[in-house]
Amino acid sequence: MLVKTYASSVHGIDATTVTIETEMSPGLSLDIVGLPDSAVKESQLRIDSALRSVGYRMPGQKIVINMAPADIRKEGSHYDLSLAIGILACSSQIVSDHVGDYLILGELSLDGSVNPVKGTLPIAIQAMNEGFKGMIVPAQNAREAAVVANLEVYGVKNILEAIDIFNGTPSIEPTKIDTRKEFFENYEAIDLDFADVKGQENVKRALEIAAAGGHNVIMIGAPGSGKTMLSKRIPSILPPFTLRESLETTKIHSVAGTLPSGSALMTTRPFRSPHHTISDVALVGGGAYPQPGEISLAHNGVLFLDELPEFKRQVLEVLRQPLEDREITISRAKFTVNYPAGFMLVASMNPCPCGYYNHPEKQCTCGAGAVKKYLNKISGPLLDRIDIHVEVIPVPFKDLSVQTLSESSAEIRKRVVKAREIQLERFKDAPKIHCNAQMTSSKIRKYCQVDEAGMQLLKNAMEKLGLSARAYDRILKVARTIADLEGVENIQSNHIAEAIQYRSLDRDSWGA
Repeated sequence: MLVKTYASSVHGIDATTVTIETEMSPGLSLDIVGLPDSAVKESQLRIDSALRSVGYRMPGQKIVINMAPADIRKEGSHYDLSLAIGILACSSQIVSDHVGDYLILGELSLDGSVNPVKGTLPIAIQAMNEGFKGMIVPAQNAREAAVVANLEVYGVKNILEAIDIFNGTPSIEPTKIDTRKEFFENYEAIDLDFADVKGQENVKRALEIAAAGGHNVIMIGAPGSGKTMLSKRIPSILPPFTLRESLETTKIHSVAGTLPSGSALMTTRPFRSPHHTISDVALVGGGAYPQPGEISLAHNGVLFLDELPEFKRQVLEVLRQPLEDREITISRAKFTVNYPAGFMLVASMNPCPCGYYNHPEKQCTCGAGAVKKYLNKISGPLLDRIDIHVEVIPVPFKDLSVQTLSESSAEIRKRVVKAREIQLERFKDAPKIHCNAQMTSSKIRKYCQVDEAGMQLLKNAMEKLGLSARAYDRILKVARTIADLEGVENIQSNHIAEAIQYRSLDRDSWGA
């Protein structure tokens, strides 16, 4: 007797359905073929113990299990439940009529309980596309899978609940999720608010511009001046997730296993803040068993790099291509994986090793050339890709002691959303461009027309600061965003002047 059950393999952030063919004949052995890894081969022991724990048994026959397509390596323990159901159906211990209607996932414990797995959402999307009636998944992953419409999703806590479904006596109800209700309940939630930040009005203005245009930003200031505090509040002024962005981001976190247990959808933009000891592979993704890196986990959100010069230079250099292309391609001898990486880079740094260069009150103790050497830890090409450089000056006591609240994140977000709406209308015929920071050279020429006074101002800045062609484009993009915040159609000279101010690290005087 031959029985087919179905599971799935995740490649990048997409899923491939795996057909598990179980066949029995006289003998006494169990062979699993189709490029299984060690975790899949070890499933025999988990399945044997789990079945005995719930009153079933491994049949005393020769069992051959083929996992097709056989040219894709099968990795992980999430095949356990599908393998066990196939064995039970093939040995007529359960009714086998409908085992092929469901895609089955789950890792078995020795007592028969079912543990959560990674990648449930992309697998559910693939199951819907391929016309499966439903899915049987661990209870902790049920809400995640139920986000996908037209799927009957059962969240099982143990293998007995899965057996009951196929025997026609289900002891649990399918999990149902109102995706839109789930999304819209919390999509405007704000945890950290700019109202709590005293002073720093010039920095808030720069961050508002960055959020409105999707620009990368670096903050330079003394220790304790508020760089990290300000950075953590940036997601609160970014436009709320769209449902498409939420699903896209949830897929990535589902594959990485960073989605909280029992979650259905991510409703707020991610904020990732890796430590400066991170490796280049952990940052961009990859490894022996490819996983999304921090830049992909920050997709549609913020990647915050605190103390930027302390990161290894090799780690920082791998950011250059993803910042331009908004995706990362992991290439190995036997496979190539693409991960989205459309993040907003926010970095912070001290101005010098001691931290007090340009401080209004404290004296810098660094030796001659130390400031320039410290800044040179960050390469010119990487700085070129950061649109906005802003100095953060420590807040004086008189501002700290003021009891009145600053402008709230909700008020700033309204202006940001209004500017983004202008940009969405502007780029409605360019599906890969959603904000000013993503403009190509042709779009810059079309939408960043500057009057004569503004062009002369830009020419003087280019000559005095020695700016690159990329920096020239960045200034025009930022000026376009400033004009959008004001609701002005044409870029004016005052917009250019403000955009030039946000190139602090390009000045020859910096660190001289």
